[in-house]
Parts: sequence; structure tokens; C-alpha cells
Amino acid sequence: MSEIAVIVGAGPRLGLLIGKACAADGMSVALAARSPAKIAEAASAFGARAYACDATQRADVERLFESVGTDLGAPDLVVFNPAGRLAGPIETINPDELDRPLGILRGAFLVAQAAAKRMLAKGSGTILFTGASTSVQGPPEQSAVAMYKFGIRGLAQALARELHPKNVHVGHVVVSGGIGALGDAKDTSARPEEIAKSFLALHRQHRSVWAWETVIGPWTGQVL
Repeated sequence: MSEIAVIVGAGPRLGLLIGKACAADGMSVALAARSPAKIAEAASAFGARAYACDATQRADVERLFESVGTDLGAPDLVVFNPAGRLAGPIETINPDELDRPLGILRGAFLVAQAAAKRMLAKGSGTILFTGASTSVQGPPEQSAVAMYKFGIRGLAQALARELHPKNVHVGHVVVSGGIGALGDAKDTSARPEEIAKSFLALHRQHRSVWAWETVIGPWTGQVL
């Protein structure tokens, strides 16, 4: 029986490619996005299922995991791959616009909770979060982004300490520097297809060497 991977935040680039890497490794793949129609064709090309889910909404997250459980089974790997940006000087940011970045942080918790419940019940699993340089180093005019990115990193660290002794691997992948275009022959920015392979490699780690965080980026120099 194949392993099951659930990618939440399966956009047309990195999220989709993580799913593709998992499928190539023999896993059954569920891709969740707010607009699954945008990825449905690409997902079907490698045998993945596309689901609608707004991860900021508890009911959506519960519905997703229940549907995946019915269609495929309990997940072995869950990846939370958020996307959201609210930049600008602190004095100009509209506080009413903070709902989106704070919602992403809430979504990270909701997805992790739903995944953990199922993995603890089956006795194993991996939960991974996509991070960025902003997860560990708040740059100027990125206060709102750093706020939720730092929060997700803290969530991952706390969950690793809580769940590793219970045989559930939790990891945070810091993608340092820019992400290049798919198929770009240059390697001066991180290739998305290679980032995807790094997620799979983290899932495949033996538990005697589990990493709760890994930092990846191009050879031209990471910004951390």
C-alpha cells in the first residue's frame, strides 16, 4: 500500500512540484488549494487528486482531511505551503489587512492539528512547513510577513519537541533567497523542482537523524 501525501497550499509552482515529487516516489497525492481548478489539469497529469480548501477556515480543513481519509486513507506526509504577502512601512500598513497573514498562521495550526491527530492515531507521519528567510530574519518593511513566518517557525519547533518522541516527524524548510523559474538552466536561484526534492528527502530521514529545520538555497550565497 502506497504512502499518502497531502499538500496544503498547492499553488502552480512549488506546491504542485512537491506533490509531483511525492508521486514520482510512489506516493498517492492530494493537493489542496483555494482554487483547485487552477491546478486540476496539472495534478491529474501525475495522478494526484485536487481538493478545495481555504486553510484559514477550520471547517474547510476538517472537510479536507475527512475527504482525503475517505478517498485515500490517513496521511503519511502533510506539507503546509503558505503564500501571502503584505509589505510596506509600518506606518502605512492598514491593520484591517492583517487578517490574511494572521489567517495563514491560523491555517498552519489547523492543518498541523488535523494532521497530528491522524498521525498519532496511526503511530507515524511527517508534518512539514515551508519557510523563508523572513522566518528567521525580519527585513525592513516586511513586519507583517515576518510576523506570520516567525509564528509558523515557532509552531514547527514546538511541535517537533512535542511530537518527535511520539514518532511524528515535524520539519520547517527555510528556502533562503529567491525561487527560480521551473526548468531554468541557471542555478543562481533555488530551482523549485530541487526544493521539492528536499521536502521529500526530509520526509525520508531516519528518525535517528530527524532534523526539525533545514535551510536550503543557491550556492551564490544564502542570506541568513
